[in-house]
Amino acid sequence: MPTVDDDLPSGVDADEFSARVFGTADPPSGGGLELAPFRGVRFAPGVVGDLAKVTTPPYDLIDPDEVRRLLASGGHNIVRLILPPTPEQARDTLRDWLAEGALTIDPEPALYVYEVADARTVLQRGLIGALALRAEADRVVLPHENVYPGPVRDRLALMTAVKADLEPIFLVYEGGGEAADIVDDTARGTPLLSFRGDDGLDHRLWRITDPRLHARIAADLRPRQALIADGHHRYATYRALQARRHAAGDGPGPWDHGLALLVDSTRYPPHLGAIHRVLPTVPPSTAVAHAARVFRVTDLPYDLDKAVALLADAPRPAYLLGGGDRLHLLTEPDPRRLDRAMACDHSPRRRRLDTAVLDRLLIEDVWHVPEDDRSIEIVHDDPAAAIDRARRTGGTAVILNPLRVEDVLAVAGEGERVPRKSTSFGPKPRTGLVLRLHTT
Repeated sequence: MPTVDDDLPSGVDADEFSARVFGTADPPSGGGLELAPFRGVRFAPGVVGDLAKVTTPPYDLIDPDEVRRLLASGGHNIVRLILPPTPEQARDTLRDWLAEGALTIDPEPALYVYEVADARTVLQRGLIGALALRAEADRVVLPHENVYPGPVRDRLALMTAVKADLEPIFLVYEGGGEAADIVDDTARGTPLLSFRGDDGLDHRLWRITDPRLHARIAADLRPRQALIADGHHRYATYRALQARRHAAGDGPGPWDHGLALLVDSTRYPPHLGAIHRVLPTVPPSTAVAHAARVFRVTDLPYDLDKAVALLADAPRPAYLLGGGDRLHLLTEPDPRRLDRAMACDHSPRRRRLDTAVLDRLLIEDVWHVPEDDRSIEIVHDDPAAAIDRARRTGGTAVILNPLRVEDVLAVAGEGERVPRKSTSFGPKPRTGLVLRLHTT
């Protein structure tokens, strides 16, 4: 299988790159869904202090200013490993923290039960383990988004240097079987750790070390499929590292697995939020005037809560534009323009996704905005933050409805991808609760 070591330009087509790193051309291996126990590496609270202060959201959700502040402050914050100035500095930091006892290695292999709760209810509960990597042809681990070379190269350089998985990817599966029962039974005991994060949520972790329970979990998971909810670039990095090691003749090893949180969505349905767009180079007046050539535009007073409610009730596809003094609801696209813009090889369901129509009809055909990180910024699940960012840049915020979980599952099940940055599954696992070394 080709890897990201090949000389791929940064603008390579995402479909091509995703096929190469996910391995769509690989023959099926026959392996099922597997989450293996491993010796977890965890912060020692007696050394590092409050776990809320050393753990973070996933690396791609941390504000750059916050990264700079945490790097400058020293201490044991996990950002020094996941977003270091150089991969070599992360390698040295990991080695130092292990030597001084800030990080400790659990004495025996385990699966870990991870729970996120608010003041009223358990929002999510699942298993953290070492996910067996599968080619896409196996139809076991299903991606639903394409990936791009830059982030995979960055994560691969970091993973190669530290020889560790530093944060879990997040997967969901339809279960309701014995694995979910074992998870819930385990969570009735005393947790290894429990703290309230800066997100206002309670995070708890338990450990399952009994090989008999491992075997029962394995039997329940084996025939199932899992959808990558968050962490496509990290899963692609796992696959790229695996391919590199196999090409070097290393054979089976820790690179055949990757750190993952697996959540039974029948017990704990995920929250699926929208990912909004900010177009810094497109003034709101220009965006509205051009959109009016294709969509019905309804001008709204600036009441964001009411506008978002109107967006939620509108027939899809629909969008809310902000950045100026008023909000503008886009509905009822011209059917001929819509059909012409969306004429492609994708399935009818995929062609009608809000993010697909936004990318093709509005961003590409109407606004002529190039698809790059400077021209299109993203904001996860926070319309007010997207509009604030648009106002700071003089640009336009595009507020979207979240995709439906059933649409994402159906598209992935057909071997297709939703457009890039279409979904924001949550709650996302906290980074720094448990790490996985490639040498234990």
